[in-house]
Amino acid sequence: MQNNILKILFIGDVVGKPGRKVLKKHISNLKNTLKPDFLIVNIENLAGGFGITEKTFNDINNLGIIDAYTSGNHIWDKKEAENFLQNHNNILRPANYPASVPGKGWIVLEKNGKKLSVINIMGRTLMKDCVDCPFACIEKVLQEINGDSQNIFVDFHAEATSEKEAMGYFLNGKVSAVVGTHTHVQTADNRVLDQGTAYVTDAGMTGTVESIIGFNQKEVIEKFITQMPRRFQVKDNGRKEIQGVFVTLDNSTGKSLTIERIKYKDY
Repeated sequence: MQNNILKILFIGDVVGKPGRKVLKKHISNLKNTLKPDFLIVNIENLAGGFGITEKTFNDINNLGIIDAYTSGNHIWDKKEAENFLQNHNNILRPANYPASVPGKGWIVLEKNGKKLSVINIMGRTLMKDCVDCPFACIEKVLQEINGDSQNIFVDFHAEATSEKEAMGYFLNGKVSAVVGTHTHVQTADNRVLDQGTAYVTDAGMTGTVESIIGFNQKEVIEKFITQMPRRFQVKDNGRKEIQGVFVTLDNSTGKSLTIERIKYKDY
């Protein structure tokens, strides 16, 4: 029976050095406890809260236990990412960027006789307007997958709750899970929709929780008050958490059975 259950552990946006530190400190214990078949981590905020570098990527990839990495609108914030993505087949950028940009928007993972397609997609509401329609794009991706795996996990990186919920219902019954990222605030609406798709609006973040979405409060508050540019710094001191979701699904049908929120506290 256990072989018929596929388990996915997804970790929300890892924010800067504090996020990397808490992830490295606890992810092995979390994986040993939950025993996921696949471990996926969103890394778009890995380097100082904005983008990724080879050094910061290797900092967590050298753990040797993460199967795939998703991202979002900050993926290009560090110039080196343009070449970097082409050298790592397990790092995804949103699939609805123009086809000419580096990297890929989806992959198929296979391990121990189990298979999982992972798709990264980005919303447009209150986000960059340079990306293609996420709804049309993901339909094309599903056609490309073409039944190669009935187990399909989607990281939908978007700002608006309504757009995320719309994507959840748009894909209800077509994919195994739609998990929202980007806003860094874990939502309490995790549920399995009526056609077997697990859904949550946002998986949360990994980093310092006594912060404003991972950053020092002072500069963020000043920007809201003054409307002047401020350089945001990742918040280092304070309590830290690994946040994400744990999804179980029927390996023979791709339908989800459960989706649980994860809050692994480092305090």
